[in-house]
Amino acid sequence: MNLRYTSKAKNDLEQAFEWYQKQSAGLGYEFIDCVEKTVLNIIQSPKLYAICYLKYRRAVIMRFPFSVFYTTEQTEIIVHAIFDSRQNPEKRPRKY
Repeated sequence: MNLRYTSKAKNDLEQAFEWYQKQSAGLGYEFIDCVEKTVLNIIQSPKLYAICYLKYRRAVIMRFPFSVFYTTEQTEIIVHAIFDSRQNPEKRPRKY
């Protein structure tokens, strides 16, 4: 199954990487590694994670307070957001 990131998800990932890099050199790369492990789990078992709203599933990223929100389509998995769980829950991805 193919994997695609929306422009919003790419932007989320880039902003989080930059923020962690500013906190400590190399921490941004550790964040990216954790995101990649989560995404690999999603690719291996796309239906493993619960649907949290309509057809959007949520996978929690280990070690960092972020979640991957994604959908599974016929031929691809679409990552819609890399959401910072410290934000107001009302800002969670709901509709794209």
